Amino acid sequence: MKIVRFGEGRYGVLEGPWIYATEGPLGKRTGERFQLASQRLLVPTEPSKIVAVGRNYLGHIKEMGRDFGNEPPQEPGLFLIAPNALLPHEAPIPYPAWTRELHYEGELAVVIGRTLRRVPEEDALAYVLGYTAANDVTARDKQKTDLQWVRAKSADGFLPLGPWIETELDPTDVAVRTYINGELRQEGHTGDLIFPVARILAYISGFMTLYPGDVVLTGTPEGVGPLRVGDRVEVAVEGVGMLRNEVVKEA
Repeated sequence: MKIVRFGEGRYGVLEGPWIYATEGPLGKRTGERFQLASQRLLVPTEPSKIVAVGRNYLGHIKEMGRDFGNEPPQEPGLFLIAPNALLPHEAPIPYPAWTRELHYEGELAVVIGRTLRRVPEEDALAYVLGYTAANDVTARDKQKTDLQWVRAKSADGFLPLGPWIETELDPTDVAVRTYINGELRQEGHTGDLIFPVARILAYISGFMTLYPGDVVLTGTPEGVGPLRVGDRVEVAVEGVGMLRNEVVKEA
């Protein structure tokens, strides 16, 4: 099932070219339906927080080693992204004047469905609503120089997420690909994650409660690189769909 947010913040279920409106993300259908092509899709969830895992693919660790180290982590390396960074499918990614090194990072994103607190790894996936695609846009130069990654990761519009939430997905081995202007730049599989999805969720829940709608980013594969104004960025997650955005100069 594909869950969408659309219009002025309504929820619905996508079936073919039609959106069937629902009362909340898992509520009953209202009887209304809308053509997908006629609707503006929103970020498909409203999280209280976004927790991201860094350095979760060996290939990405190697390509970033000069600046961030070559050793694989012993436990998930986490950072937070503020909700103001969220950006919907097809909305423009702003390229701010204060950075000269804006990068793409395609990822599988997890959307929480039930309150998750101190849950063991073997039970963690039962608390997931579904999965979507994310682009963890990063001001790489500021990530290297700032004391914390707030500006590098949480600027307005730095986290495209969508286009919808797929509830019927096994996250253990799906392909994640990023295309720039139609050219494949990243390709990874979640089977290669150092810390798989269930372990990430259990780890976070040991000290931080995750609430329905919260988002967890699982890490990006190797192949990250620069963005330029005018670039079309597409993040495709197998079994979910494709998230598409264009880079524009920030006004």
